[in-house]
Amino acid sequence: MNKLESKEDYLERILMLSQKNGSVRSIDIAHDMGFSKPSVSVAMKKLREGGFITVDKEGLISLTEEGRKIAEKTYERHKVIKSILISIGVSDSIAEDDACKIEHELSDETFAKIREVYNNGKHRN
Repeated sequence: MNKLESKEDYLERILMLSQKNGSVRSIDIAHDMGFSKPSVSVAMKKLREGGFITVDKEGLISLTEEGRKIAEKTYERHKVIKSILISIGVSDSIAEDDACKIEHELSDETFAKIREVYNNGKHRN
């Protein structure tokens, strides 16, 4: 996993956990992603220094506007790709894993076309 993928994965996970739980701490991310708390702490420091998240005095993590844009873009890609894979018969667990890989590699142009076809229901033909 390269640095861009890692950043996108962490931001996407923060978004997902905040939607699910309302608040997010490093330990929540560590448990959810299966990473060690120290590894997540290092990543959160880099994301904070990069201006993608804020961490309050209670340790609650929030996405900045820039962090939210990246997280939402990555999450949308993930959901669309996973749905398409499932619709063509890929099992849920494999579709989840593959969507996580593919979401980082597609150009914006390619994803826009995939999303257009998906939204028009052409993937069901």
